[in-house]
Amino acid sequence: MNKYRTAILALAIALLTCPLQAKDIDLRKSGAKADGKTKITKVLQKAIDNVSAAGGGKVILSGGTFLSGSIELKSGVELFIDADAVLLASPDIADFPDRTDVRHYDPSAMPRNRSAAFIYADEAENIAISGRGVIDGNGQYHIRRIPDNEYRGGWTYERIYEPEKSLPRVVFFAGCKNVSVTDVTMQNQPAAWSYWIHDCDYVTFDRCKILADLRFPNNDGIHINCSRDVTVSNCIIEAGDDAVIVRANSRSLPENKACERVVVSNCTLKSWAYAIRLGWCQDGEIRNCIFSNLVITKSWLGIGMDFPPAFRNDFGREASFIENIIFSNIIMDEIYECPLHMYVFPEDVMFKGIRNIYFTDVHARSLCGAEIFSPEEHPFENLVFTNCTFTKVPPETFEMNEDTRRRRAKMGEGDTRGSRIVGVKGLVLNNTVFNE
Repeated sequence: MNKYRTAILALAIALLTCPLQAKDIDLRKSGAKADGKTKITKVLQKAIDNVSAAGGGKVILSGGTFLSGSIELKSGVELFIDADAVLLASPDIADFPDRTDVRHYDPSAMPRNRSAAFIYADEAENIAISGRGVIDGNGQYHIRRIPDNEYRGGWTYERIYEPEKSLPRVVFFAGCKNVSVTDVTMQNQPAAWSYWIHDCDYVTFDRCKILADLRFPNNDGIHINCSRDVTVSNCIIEAGDDAVIVRANSRSLPENKACERVVVSNCTLKSWAYAIRLGWCQDGEIRNCIFSNLVITKSWLGIGMDFPPAFRNDFGREASFIENIIFSNIIMDEIYECPLHMYVFPEDVMFKGIRNIYFTDVHARSLCGAEIFSPEEHPFENLVFTNCTFTKVPPETFEMNEDTRRRRAKMGEGDTRGSRIVGVKGLVLNNTVFNE
């Protein structure tokens, strides 16, 4: 019996003296106040740094509101925001400076020429944001109401600061691998993209809510750029700008990167711009993506692929090309303009083509018809519609709130144009109707 006791004692001593594994850090136990008034930026960043240095683990926010400026999420760290916690962005724009230590991209070639964000990660691996808590962008401190007699793009509010000095993104991941965002709610974005995924691999969004104020400009939902193997599932996204965006703007990267293998499924979307948008100015290659089992309601536009000339500072350096995209089992209802808008501007644009786009069981009710247009020298190729209906209805069909009515009045309430399909080589309509 004694030899067994000796062995157990030796094992216990070995366990006590061996290096400890990385442990989760509860931020409140690290001295952070959760009163929504005291900035905990340094405490939060130190916890992230320590957990990453120790090999990985959780940084836990629970039991209150944590006020913070910009933080960097590092490899191996899961930022866990519990159901009773809020991570609140500072109201002070000075707490979100441009990062000077970036590795993965050129900040001068970024949209708005800025690298600032509330939550930021640069070439990190195995990172996550999780929990049923809230990320609050404190947007009311960064916007102001536009006078009712003025029209500025149709939104009701505008930024207080000029775009190059505003907060451009809430969460920004650049050059990251194995990224997970689950269960978290984001709200009150400050006229900023909610999530920007820039040249990342293996990214998952699941059961997330993005609840932006539709009256704020540039409140994009999930902006997926030059990335691979990205899935967005079971999410609710309400965005003042585009809800889900897939692009391939490589201008800030050392080399051109396609955006491919993106899957969006089982989500509900609402937007004051496009619910789903693919491509933009000189955007490079987007391919092999699926959008399925989606409900889009009370949105300005449904699905879009637009290619204008170079636009402000948000443009790429390649000819745009999109191929092998599937849209299936999608309901679009109460669309205030076009349910489908695929448009190549007649001006001199860098455009290579669109081909192999499949629409199956897509059903829409909207105030305008579908708009599909490409110049003769750049025809779309192989657009296939199967079991689809696009129904244009009179404006009185939809109940609209005051802001929606005001925007329609400013944009021209008489705009109820019908469908137009021009510049398509290989158009197939199987059991598909455009009801005018």
